[in-house]
Amino acid sequence: MFEIADRLVAALDGGRTLAIATAVSIEGSAPRTVGTSMAFDGRSVIGSIAGGCVEGAVVDVCELVLADGVARTVDYGVSDETAFAVGLTCGGQLRIRVTPVTPQIEAALRAAAASSPAGVAIALGDVPARFDGRIAAELDARVAMGETALAAIDCDGELVDVFFEVATPPARLIVFGAMEFSVALAAAGSALGYRVTVCDPRSLFATAARFPTAEVVVEWPTTWLARTPVDERTVVCVLAHDDRFDAEIIAQSLALPVAFVGAMGSRRTHERRVASLRDRGVSEAQIERLHSPIGLDLGASTPEETAVSILAEIISARTRASAEPLRATSGSIHRPHGSDALVDLPHD
Repeated sequence: MFEIADRLVAALDGGRTLAIATAVSIEGSAPRTVGTSMAFDGRSVIGSIAGGCVEGAVVDVCELVLADGVARTVDYGVSDETAFAVGLTCGGQLRIRVTPVTPQIEAALRAAAASSPAGVAIALGDVPARFDGRIAAELDARVAMGETALAAIDCDGELVDVFFEVATPPARLIVFGAMEFSVALAAAGSALGYRVTVCDPRSLFATAARFPTAEVVVEWPTTWLARTPVDERTVVCVLAHDDRFDAEIIAQSLALPVAFVGAMGSRRTHERRVASLRDRGVSEAQIERLHSPIGLDLGASTPEETAVSILAEIISARTRASAEPLRATSGSIHRPHGSDALVDLPHD
């Protein structure tokens, strides 16, 4: 729905009551993508959900939702007689969720229209209230990663289908230094949904063959960082403690509005690094932001284990979780941690 957020907000500001239909699952050939939406106010349509294939039938469902305020899920596909009747001849299977505009959805639409990160979680069926925290935590993570998807969420052994729609690009993970630890971190970071960039001035080591899931930049780190876009979700990891740029790139990173700055090295390297940062005029408040030595104390040794350790600290810093063993904590395991993400749970 976020691709037409500005038009939906304008309609709401005009006093129109909307039902929004969103494609939450597409299998096979279909003319649009997951997350595509259309809206209906009882008289006119905003947007297109399937290039004309199913709009007429979806409008009928929207009328029902406008009449009673109850969300509905409908399926169309070539094996379905209803689908043939509405003209879905492209060979695809579509699942569409039609919901009224709740306060949570409206707030997310307004955030997306203002080019701010936004997200909604739409459950495809009844969800007991005790699962709201679990779903909100999942939405937090997906907003942080910029990931829209339909997922089966395990809530205490019960699977719940939830569509997570996010209006934000994937978060960036910037790795300085092309080494074996960087190879493992780039692969693991990509698996978590990060858009990974590896930067190193040495063309012999910084190659696409070594980093197949990452953007590879062969350039002096400080020069490249000065012009690359970052935001409040960007993660910076300095893994090669090269004396030629180590402290300079860390100081430069700490001055940026990024989520996380970490650096690899021994405790002795860390002490030298901090002394060099102070000599450069970096404030104590900025130095406090530095995660060095990077990673949680997991006893990691191999590059792959170290990547897990680093990403565990990144996740913990993002969620502000304790990083304690779950058996040492109490209360709900899954809960949102300070994100502005929004959760909406309309029920059948």
